[in-house]
Amino acid sequence: MLALISFCSVSLPRHWAKSRLLAAALVVFATAPAMAQDTAPSLQPGTMQARVAACTACHGAQGRAGADGYYPRLAGKPQEYLYHQLLNFRDDRRQYRPMAHLLAGLPDAYLHEMAAYFAGQHVPYPPPARVDVPGATLEAGRRLALSGDAARGLPACASCHGASLGGLLPAIPGLLGLPRDYISSQIGSWKSGQRRAATPDCMADIANKLTPEDIGALTAWLSSQPVADTYGPEPAGSLHLPAECGSQAQR
Repeated sequence: MLALISFCSVSLPRHWAKSRLLAAALVVFATAPAMAQDTAPSLQPGTMQARVAACTACHGAQGRAGADGYYPRLAGKPQEYLYHQLLNFRDDRRQYRPMAHLLAGLPDAYLHEMAAYFAGQHVPYPPPARVDVPGATLEAGRRLALSGDAARGLPACASCHGASLGGLLPAIPGLLGLPRDYISSQIGSWKSGQRRAATPDCMADIANKLTPEDIGALTAWLSSQPVADTYGPEPAGSLHLPAECGSQAQR
């Protein structure tokens, strides 16, 4: 789970955060030995790898994604996106108790450094999982992702996340290379209010217009797409977003 870490020049919380991170890492590795064996880096004291050990125990070595098919990839996502999500977990806009507990009280500068570490990790994507759905379902998902549905006020995913769906700097993530269950659960969290962003919350507005059939089709198509070697976020300012999104305001 995205947890603690980064040691910047913040003096008062430095030793507290270090001891808390170490304790979290020990708990994670003690309770999940099989996962720890697969993902544990060389824990040299003082290295960033050691500082994010509690993160990679769930999110995989270098943040390449959890082995259980649910914990998402962190590696290579835009730094500002990762930073905003850490803020959202800490400040109760995203609801996941382990993350909120681990991040409680950590200052912004720590979270920004941790986000920078994972944004700088570039590791290969695995082949996409096979999705056993009818071709018509995949086609419906493709249309929503690339064209949207103007009649229902649904913009294409590509209009914000880029033509290759690799994201947009500084803070919009890519949509490929994610497990289907994870994508579906996040859309559900926006619909239920368990996941929120700064207002105006454009993703919540979009999620609330999606039907269960839309979600099934969209998540099936997105999760079944291969990821090209050149996959990554587009430059800042290269897209005109179809809606105002509070999550894109800089903090």
